[in-house]
Amino acid sequence: MPTTQIFAASTLYGVATLAAALDSDCFPAADRRLLLLSNNAIVPETSAPLDTLPGFALLRGRFDGVLSWNDTIAPFHPGGWSPRPDDVPLWERQLRVVWGLGDDRIELALESIQVNPAQAVAQLFPDAPLTVYADGLMTYGPTRNKLDPLIGSRVRRVLHLDLVPGLRPLLLGEFGVPSETVPTAAFVRTIGELASAEFELSPSSPLSAFAPTGPSAPGEPVALLLGQYLSALSILTPAEEEELHLRMLRGAAARGHRRIVFKPHPSAPPASAHALTSEATRLGVQLTFLERPLLAEVLYEHLSPALVVGCFSTALLTASAFYKIPVARVGTEPLLDRLAPYQNSNRVPVTIADALLPPLERPLEADPSPPGDLAELLNAVGYAMQPELRPDLRDAAERYLAASLDAHTWRYFKRRRLTALGLPGALPVQLGFIPRNATVRRVARRARSLARRTRGARRFR
Repeated sequence: MPTTQIFAASTLYGVATLAAALDSDCFPAADRRLLLLSNNAIVPETSAPLDTLPGFALLRGRFDGVLSWNDTIAPFHPGGWSPRPDDVPLWERQLRVVWGLGDDRIELALESIQVNPAQAVAQLFPDAPLTVYADGLMTYGPTRNKLDPLIGSRVRRVLHLDLVPGLRPLLLGEFGVPSETVPTAAFVRTIGELASAEFELSPSSPLSAFAPTGPSAPGEPVALLLGQYLSALSILTPAEEEELHLRMLRGAAARGHRRIVFKPHPSAPPASAHALTSEATRLGVQLTFLERPLLAEVLYEHLSPALVVGCFSTALLTASAFYKIPVARVGTEPLLDRLAPYQNSNRVPVTIADALLPPLERPLEADPSPPGDLAELLNAVGYAMQPELRPDLRDAAERYLAASLDAHTWRYFKRRRLTALGLPGALPVQLGFIPRNATVRRVARRARSLARRTRGARRFR
C-alpha cells in the first residue's frame, strides 16, 4: 500500500525545521510527501500567506505538493475548528478525494499537538501514526492540556531542535513518548540556503541600509534586538511592551553598540517605530527597524551580529547554541511574576531564558552554559504546572525544592501554588487556610476599615 506523509506547518521556522529533518533522513521513505500550510493569525486575511514569505520557494522543493488548511476548512478559523466525532469518517473520505490521497497509508507530522489545527488534523486521520515536531522552547515544558489518549497514544516521538544541548523535553512525557533531535548542522545549512537566496537575489533587501552611514563606522559590529508580542497575549500592556523594547535599545547602546537592528516578532501586530527611533536619535545610534518578515537566523547568517538581545525568544537560544553569538535577556524576572495562571505555557521558555542566559544590565558571562540543575529546575516547574498530567515528577520536584529553594530560585515558583500542592516552600499548615478563606478576609477588611475610622475620629476631637 502506498504511503503518503503529511507535514503540517504554520511558520517558516517550522518548515525550515522539517526541511532539515528530511535532509537528515529523520523520516522514513514515503511515496509522497505533502506540506499542509496553516495561517493561524487572528485575522488570516490580513497577514501574508506562508507560501509567499521570503525563502519558502527554496524549502518547497522538499515536498511533492502543498496544501492549504485554511482553504480546506473555510470559512472557519484554523484555531477554532475541529470536526464533530460523528463527522470524522465523512471528513476523512472527503479529504482523501480532495487531496488525492486515495487509499494511501497516511503518516502525520504535526506541531503544537495540544491545540487546533494539529488536533483537528490528527482526528481526521484516526489510524495515522504521529510525529510531533517542535522548534521552540515550549518543547521543554509539560503538555499544555490533557490530550485525548486516542491521539496521545499514536505519537511515536517528539522531534525537536537541540536548543539546550543535553536537555530532554517534558512534552508528552505522560505517554512515554521518546524525543529525538534534528541535527543542528542540517538546520544551519537550511538557514544558510535561505540567507543566500535573500541577500543574493534581493539586492533591495532592507539590510542594504547597513552601508557605513550616519554615526557608525565602516565594518562596525551590529546588535540585533528581538521584539516580543506580549501585549497581544495580554501579558503586558502596549506601554509596558514598548518600554521593554526601549530597555533593549538602551542596554545595547550602553554596551557601546552604535549600529542596531530591531526585528519585530513575526506574530506581533504592526508596531510603531516612533518611540524606538526617537530614543535611538537621543542615544546617537543608527537604528534599522526591520519590517521584512525574515527569520532571525537568516540575519545571523548575513549580519554576524556581535550581540543578540531579547526577552525569552527561541531565537536567543539558536544564536547562542547554533551560532555561538553572545546573547542577553531583558525583562524575564517581572514576567515570571506576571504570567498567570501558573500553568501558562510561556512559563518554561521564560524560566529557561532567565536561568540560562545572562542579563543585559550586567556584564555578559564568557560561557553561558546551562547550570547543572537546569533539568531538575524544569522538572520541579513542570510538576507545579501540570501535577495531574505528570505525577511522576513529584519526587523530583520535592527534592529540588527542599535542596535548592533560595532567594534566587524563588522567582520560578509561587508560594500559593506550592501550598496547594503540599510542596516544600508552602505556607505553614496552621496558616494555609487564610488565603483561601473568604470569611477571614472579609472580617479582616472590616477590622481595617473600623480602625481607619477610629483613627480619623480621634484626630478631630
